[in-house]
Amino acid sequence: MDLSSEQLSGSGSHATTEPYTPQSGQEMLPALRQPSAVHRVFIGPFGLRAGWSLLIYFAILAGIIFGVRAIHDYNKAKEHQAAVATAQASGKPIPATVKHDPNAPADLRDMMTQEGIMFGAVFLVSLLMAFIERRRVSAFGLGGQRSVGRFFIGAAWGLAAISLLIGTLLALHLVSFDAQLDHGWAILEYGGAQLLLFLFVGLVEEYLFRGYLQFTLTRGLVGVGKLISPTHARTIAFWIATVITSGLFFLAHTGNSGEDMVGLVLVFAAGVVFVVALWRTGSLWWAIGFHMAWDWAQSFLYGVPDSGLLLQGRLFATHAHGNPLLSGGTDGPEGSILCIPIMLLVIVVLLFTRSSPQPGLETKGHVDEGASEEIAEVELARA
Repeated sequence: MDLSSEQLSGSGSHATTEPYTPQSGQEMLPALRQPSAVHRVFIGPFGLRAGWSLLIYFAILAGIIFGVRAIHDYNKAKEHQAAVATAQASGKPIPATVKHDPNAPADLRDMMTQEGIMFGAVFLVSLLMAFIERRRVSAFGLGGQRSVGRFFIGAAWGLAAISLLIGTLLALHLVSFDAQLDHGWAILEYGGAQLLLFLFVGLVEEYLFRGYLQFTLTRGLVGVGKLISPTHARTIAFWIATVITSGLFFLAHTGNSGEDMVGLVLVFAAGVVFVVALWRTGSLWWAIGFHMAWDWAQSFLYGVPDSGLLLQGRLFATHAHGNPLLSGGTDGPEGSILCIPIMLLVIVVLLFTRSSPQPGLETKGHVDEGASEEIAEVELARA
């Protein structure tokens, strides 16, 4: 039997004369315990508070990244020492340390190794955080409905969007194709290797910036959203988190050689587009597919710079013409203001995409006990 608020609170018309007693076969509801002050510092309506979660997340991730880098640097130093010892023993000149040329094409194997290690680290930390917070790891963006279909549809739109942009630049004589660089089996070899590379790039960048981080910032900002509009608290929190994650996406690209301010602004805009995809589809798979195809087509298929970077094994040699504001210059097509209408078109496409629900903000314990998001909202109101 459902109890009215008057019965539960003891403030109804019979509260002073006829206290509530359970009927036959019905147990008395336990009194609600007020959480302690220490409990409230660490635990909120959606489990471990977002600030603590992010602190733990970045501490573990930084530890893994610095540890891997330290091992890499140690191995490089040992290799150099061995090369020096060999040269001295044979009377040959001591080999000089090779300095990295920021304008040289990036090594494909090195990039693939870096991106693979990075994705492994980010996914491992997300698994640990899911365990600590008692959540399903799929809540961080790699779950959702129709994930395989979303991935391939996103990839198709990514290829179409960058092809439209390159076609526009060609029609306006802002870019030219100088020569074909790969032939025969090399096309399949480099094309396949770069497709795998950019799958890792899409997984890393989407999962790092719009996976755990977007989810955790959203649940941490629900209280702010509730102050603005109690009925749209999650939506407001989601879009505030979007500004933060897109800003971090912007900062992560500032170290790319050849990147300019227009390109960085468009990187921020791309971050917003990818979050729109997350909001509409309920997962990262559409954005991962789009990201992969967009970068692959730039770097391999069309041979243009991708955020200022060129790769080994691109299909064509190209160069930009005219005003860099229109052509993109050393940044590549992403640095052209003509990319803006392409991004807006992609947003329109997403708005007409069939939507899927967002993952719940509750912990696994909430769900296992049969609680719904409305229960979490009630808890939020009490907090």
